[in-house]
Amino acid sequence: MRSAATSLVLLLASSHAIACEPPSLEPARRIDGAKHVVLFRSAPTPLPLNASFALDIAVCAKDGSAVATPKVDAWMPAHRHGMNYRPSLTETRKGLFRADGLLLHMPGRWEFVFEVAGERLTATHDID
Repeated sequence: MRSAATSLVLLLASSHAIACEPPSLEPARRIDGAKHVVLFRSAPTPLPLNASFALDIAVCAKDGSAVATPKVDAWMPAHRHGMNYRPSLTETRKGLFRADGLLLHMPGRWEFVFEVAGERLTATHDID
């Protein structure tokens, strides 16, 4: 028979394992952070060089809490600079966002940076 303390530990452990499924966004790249899951896809695909594009972004919190509006940016680590433009972000439905006005102005390795409730999630992308 389990003790009350053992039952409490199991209950607390299971509460941190709530499934996190962002709204459907296919096809998409997935980033699993410590606290959040982010899915994203570009429009258009493939990403253009030196032309405006959008990102569709789906977010969920692993603890089941309400989803915070993400911040979105792109960064070029090798050159230590970001984009020349700041994208606008709108929520299209619960947990689903659209970032418009992104522009990668030079070829090379870029890093998409998503910040959700203080957690930073990144994904690299090479552009020719």
